[in-house]
Amino acid sequence: MRLVVDLNKCQGYAQCAFLAPDVFTMHGEESLVYSPRADEAQREKVARAVAACPVQAITAEGLNTEPLPEVSDAR
Repeated sequence: MRLVVDLNKCQGYAQCAFLAPDVFTMHGEESLVYSPRADEAQREKVARAVAACPVQAITAEGLNTEPLPEVSDAR
């Protein structure tokens, strides 16, 4: 799968780095470093990272766009 991050849109919220740390990392407080070719094993984590980006700066070619199941709060 091919990833593209619009670094002009990215605001450094780091949700992607939190959800897919093997693909996205923060360098300092505002600079994002990422792997443009994510491994298939990272598909679910990347999908969550793309969905979580508050400014929609991440696009992923070859990523299934089906909605992810909701995570329930077990109480």
